[in-house]
Amino acid sequence: MDVDRQVAHHYQHGNLLKSIEAGLGQLGKSSTNVTIEDLAPVDEFHIGGRSASKHFLDQLKLAQDIRVLDVGCGLGGAARYAAENYKADVTGVDLTPEYIEVGQTLCDWVNLSTRVALQEENALAMTFESERFDCAYMMHVGMNIEDKRGLFSEIHRVLSPGALFGVYDIMQTSAGDLSYPVPWATSPTNSWLANSEEYKQHLENLGFIIVSEEDRRDFALHFFEGVQSVNASDGGPSPLGLHTLMQHTTSEKISNMIENIAAGRIAPHEIIAKKV
Repeated sequence: MDVDRQVAHHYQHGNLLKSIEAGLGQLGKSSTNVTIEDLAPVDEFHIGGRSASKHFLDQLKLAQDIRVLDVGCGLGGAARYAAENYKADVTGVDLTPEYIEVGQTLCDWVNLSTRVALQEENALAMTFESERFDCAYMMHVGMNIEDKRGLFSEIHRVLSPGALFGVYDIMQTSAGDLSYPVPWATSPTNSWLANSEEYKQHLENLGFIIVSEEDRRDFALHFFEGVQSVNASDGGPSPLGLHTLMQHTTSEKISNMIENIAAGRIAPHEIIAKKV
């Protein structure tokens, strides 16, 4: 099995749409009255969920009708948020066929299919023409891609001059070995962490300038404390959440990720760059 298929297989659920429908049913919702806010707990597969997306996307100067590329879009939660709240036209790409199929169905449910298009693509060799997009972003994607220079080169190719590119990834902050499994990998075999300096060096060498960056470690720890507190007071997680995606492995993966962040091995980090 090649690397792309290994990554896609890691995220494959097998019965995801029905699991989402079941969770919504327990919340008194269905495909006819669901909103993007209802879906946020399951379709924002990154640390901080919707609050992290808002903090991150607000920095990208999204506006009505600009063409935005969501690299590694997953179920398309951030893409739908960008389409609904900024009125941008968003194209999302991902390796996992089930995520693309289910994500486009979710777009249909919330009437955003005219603004959001999700498609199966390899981010290292996208089929788009050069300079097609006015903005691009990726959220918790680089950990699954070894060739970050190749990734950023391809994103640079499809961006128009002056376009912003945002990265919100989990980055390495010390040389310590991680506890596995984590949400993006069951073992080190398909985990390609890098530190923020490596990210910035690749970006600058390819013709981006760094506009801003922010370490989000404290935000992450505070976020997980809040989630644990709510789960404890409610007697367990909501019917719809990231456990819907990760199923029986959720507790171990999240616990390991919190441990790794608290130990200073990794942290979520934002970088905003501009193509010159």
